[in-house]
Amino acid sequence: MKPPNLIILVLFYSRHGATRQLAELIAQGVESVPGCDARLRTVPAVSTVAEATAPEVPAHGAPYVELEDLQQCAGLALGSPTRFGNMAAAMKYFWDGTASDWLAGSLAGKPACVFTSTGSLHGGQEATLLSMMIPLFHHGMLVMGLPYTHPELMTTTTGGSPYGATHWSGIDGDKAISEDEKRLALALGRRLAGNAVKLAES
Repeated sequence: MKPPNLIILVLFYSRHGATRQLAELIAQGVESVPGCDARLRTVPAVSTVAEATAPEVPAHGAPYVELEDLQQCAGLALGSPTRFGNMAAAMKYFWDGTASDWLAGSLAGKPACVFTSTGSLHGGQEATLLSMMIPLFHHGMLVMGLPYTHPELMTTTTGGSPYGATHWSGIDGDKAISEDEKRLALALGRRLAGNAVKLAES
C-alpha cells in the first residue's frame, strides 16, 4: 500500500496579494516533488481595536492556520510582507501562540524556508527573512535557503536572496513577479519538499 503524501505547510500573510502569489509559486514547487502535497494556510489580521475579531473562516483564499497544521506537516514554508524589516504583526501574533508546540517539539527536525515581499527594492527583505527564521530555530526546525547553484541569484534585478524567495512588488503593489523571482520561488518549494522526503526516508 502506498504511504500517504507528505504535507508541506505553506503558511503566509498577505495584505495586497504579492506574498500570496509567492506562496502559490512555492506550493507549485512543492507539488512538483513526487510524494508531497502543499497545504496553503494564512493568519487573520491583527486589529488595533481589542474587541475586533476576525471571522472564523476567511471570505476568500486560503483557510486560517490551526496548530494541528504544524503538527501534521513534514515541512514548512513561512511567508510575510516586510514591516520595517520584520514580519507582519499578524504572523508574529500567531507564532507567539505556539508555546504548546514548542514544548512538545512538534516542529523539531522538520525542514523550513522563508519568503517575503516588499514595496521598495531595498525595503528590508533580508532582515525580514532573518526575523522569520528566529522562531523556527527556537522550534528546532532545519532552516534552509537558496544556494548559488541557482544562477538567478546573480542575475536578478528584482527580488531574490540566498536567505529565501522574495518579490519587489512596487510602492503601489503593481509590479508583476519577475521571471527570476518566479524561478527562485519554484526552486525553493522543490528544495523544501525534496529535503522533507529525504528526512522522511532516513
